[in-house]
Amino acid sequence: MDYSPIVSKAVSSLWWLAVLGLVIGFFKTPYFKGLIGEALVSLAAWLRLDKYQYWALHNVTIPTRDGTTQIDHIFVSTFGVFVVETKNYKVWIFGGEHQPTWTQKIYKQSFKFQNPLRQNYLHTQTLQDRLGIGPEAIHSVIVFVGDCEFKTLMPPNVCIGGAFVGYIKSKQVPVLPKEQMKQAYAAIQAGRLTPSLATSRQHRQHVQQKSAIDTPRLCPKCGSPMVERVAKSGARVGNPFWGCYRFPACRTVQTRG
Repeated sequence: MDYSPIVSKAVSSLWWLAVLGLVIGFFKTPYFKGLIGEALVSLAAWLRLDKYQYWALHNVTIPTRDGTTQIDHIFVSTFGVFVVETKNYKVWIFGGEHQPTWTQKIYKQSFKFQNPLRQNYLHTQTLQDRLGIGPEAIHSVIVFVGDCEFKTLMPPNVCIGGAFVGYIKSKQVPVLPKEQMKQAYAAIQAGRLTPSLATSRQHRQHVQQKSAIDTPRLCPKCGSPMVERVAKSGARVGNPFWGCYRFPACRTVQTRG
């Protein structure tokens, strides 16, 4: 008996299960979760921040000396430039302002991730150098979305959900004249890469390559080579890191691993 017609019919009727599996798998990827987190932050800002006072830019990819850096959200106002990094994590979050890595704990499992304050430092420094503004006019903001809870004391610029709007509104001292605010916004628009899937893909490839241990890299601040060193003191004593070749004239460092 020829079973091929039966098998063919069964396979053709189940093709949608394979498609469904691929879709579900995509929804679980960090990339998709990141998109959801950024969309939620964009929506909260659109609803609660005055569009005449806070000029928004989203998904901003900027060329740097050694590749690109991608900034989730930027809000330009007379109260400063707010640089927002989003994280889509759930359950318990442990971390400290000066710790190189933080921890996500889901029941009995723990996962390490880079301190987002350090991650956002590169973003703020890139904008500060490009815009020619002082540190008092640029603010780093970290937003966690999802069902999470901080289990350690966090600085006020690390928020959960829509609390970031309150932090932004808490800055009420004007630090940028209206004309300088316009110039900053125009400079970011002119210097960013065109938002596209290709731009996002190229940036992710750059990040993966940069995270490789043996990949040569340049200082994001001055363009000099970064060299491998070992911490001699502090919380990371004995651990390797990348330091600028021009130290102590340039004190830029990057954690390794």
